[in-house]
Amino acid sequence: MKYITSIWTTIALCVVLLGIRVLDPAIVEQTRLNSFDQYIKSLPDKESDVILLSFGEETLAKYGQYPFPRHTYAQLISDLRNANAGMIAFTIMFPEADRFGGDEVFISWVNNNGIILAQDASSRGRSDTAPYVGTATLGEGDAYDFVPKYSGLVTNIKELEDAAWGVGLINAGKEVDNITRRIPLLSQINGQLYPSMPLEIIRVLQNKSSYSLKADLDGIKDVMIPPYDPIKTDYNSSIWLNTNYTHVEYEYGKDVLPNLQGRNIIVGLTASGLASQIPTPQGLFSSHQLQASALQTVMDGSSISRPQWADLLELGLTLIGSLVIVIGIYYLSVAIGAVLSVLTVLGYSSYVWYVWTSTGILLDLTYPIIVYILSFSLAAFNNFYIQFKLRQQIKGQFSTYLSPDMVNMLVKDPSLMKLGGERKEMTFMFMDIIGFTPISEAYKENDDPEGLVELINYYLDTMTKIILKHGGTIDKYMGDCIMAFWNAPLECPDHANKAVITAMEILDAGKELQKELEDKGLPTIGVGIGINTGDCIVGNMGSESRFDYSVIGDSVNLGARLEGQTRNYEGVDLLLSSYTYRAGLSTAVREVDRIQVKGKQEKVTIYTPISGTNAKTS
Repeated sequence: MKYITSIWTTIALCVVLLGIRVLDPAIVEQTRLNSFDQYIKSLPDKESDVILLSFGEETLAKYGQYPFPRHTYAQLISDLRNANAGMIAFTIMFPEADRFGGDEVFISWVNNNGIILAQDASSRGRSDTAPYVGTATLGEGDAYDFVPKYSGLVTNIKELEDAAWGVGLINAGKEVDNITRRIPLLSQINGQLYPSMPLEIIRVLQNKSSYSLKADLDGIKDVMIPPYDPIKTDYNSSIWLNTNYTHVEYEYGKDVLPNLQGRNIIVGLTASGLASQIPTPQGLFSSHQLQASALQTVMDGSSISRPQWADLLELGLTLIGSLVIVIGIYYLSVAIGAVLSVLTVLGYSSYVWYVWTSTGILLDLTYPIIVYILSFSLAAFNNFYIQFKLRQQIKGQFSTYLSPDMVNMLVKDPSLMKLGGERKEMTFMFMDIIGFTPISEAYKENDDPEGLVELINYYLDTMTKIILKHGGTIDKYMGDCIMAFWNAPLECPDHANKAVITAMEILDAGKELQKELEDKGLPTIGVGIGINTGDCIVGNMGSESRFDYSVIGDSVNLGARLEGQTRNYEGVDLLLSSYTYRAGLSTAVREVDRIQVKGKQEKVTIYTPISGTNAKTS
């Protein structure tokens, strides 16, 4: 019975996590899509049967300013036919008449050579163009309820579209992260269904005049162009792209076209400033490269899909796996629970991979595994907490046999042995010996390494005593450098002022050390100090086996940068940031400079104290 509350707490967390999955926020969706990217990338690389013909930089240099005269495109069709090309599709659009009067010739070539043109669904443009082919819907569902909807259509000039053997949309779907992974085969514009370019190419190749859709109440199942095999789609008629294809590409006007042997050709722009770049899991694709990948995906019949029931299956397996892990921990042991967790993760991962490789269905790998790990973590934590309370009871019974100091330290403040931190405003001081190299060389020449060590230890001891006297905390020694801070672990309201007073006393002590070195005939050394005030994270940092009480943050880094800057100003041994200056000082200061330091976009005003005054000036 002692575990009942913890069990229900863990189950409640699992339910919350499952609810998050149902709501599917952007970060969850993006994580899932990234895992799908890895699936698709695992497909073997394959050379596409589709040939790309591009208008690139050298084409512009040869034919002049874009857009090219229409007779240029007519010549392109002629060249492709002479090279025995198959179907030819343009991702380039022609929405306006040719300013050079070449439309008539181009229209003739389009009409006589089975050319497919592009359209672009959008919120602008013409909206009254009728579909070129009809569609028939089979099943209980209405395809119009599921396909993407647009209010407008950007078209080519009417004479061209009338002459074309097919017209297809070149729209690319975007996911939550603006990456294109799917292309809808059909879209709805003002109550009419319009095909995508890959679908139109297949229809024309099959010499069919219509499409058939199979849909149920959950969405579209497939698109059919008999006798072509049914094309499996998502519920909204989208296909997942296989972006692992490599396409042979020629640039028009640059490359000599070989015998293309009936290969299908997709023409597009690649010239800088003209071609749109579409982000995909495999990088940036041009429009015609994307359409070629979509066409090849359909032609291969890879049938990559994610059916509607996938979400329910994932939720069910997530819940079952989490319950197995939680019950194993509470009623068996944490060790057995850990084994069950590993087996659950491996089992689910193997199942997901099997489904993918055998059926081409995408299942989410990431979120269920995250829930498994979180379920194990919470259940294990609760288990350890229960055991901890039991141990505390035992310690109470046997406290007379233990050291009172040890018992009190562990019982009253167990956080001493744990990692953690907090955000605080603090003041940081970095100090370093200036001229250390000459004096080390002097000790080396005198064959007195022990004397050098004694000097460094005396310096560090002297400076440390001054810092501790003024309530500072020594963070670390770095050779001849000391890092210290104020306002942690004990509160120090005037931490900035304390740090500046400390630094000035250190400089005075450094002058006494210089006199001693002069008396010994040794080179003198100086001290450079940098001070900054700002927010940071302070606490125990490291690992469970070894950690230090320390600070991290950009404010700390600025303090270190200021110490290094002291070497750039004659007679300035101590530099303060404007943040320390504004914190309130009892010591007068003067402005030194306004500098740009590494890691800061804005310049920082730096100051140095004026000795012998008490009024704050600038």
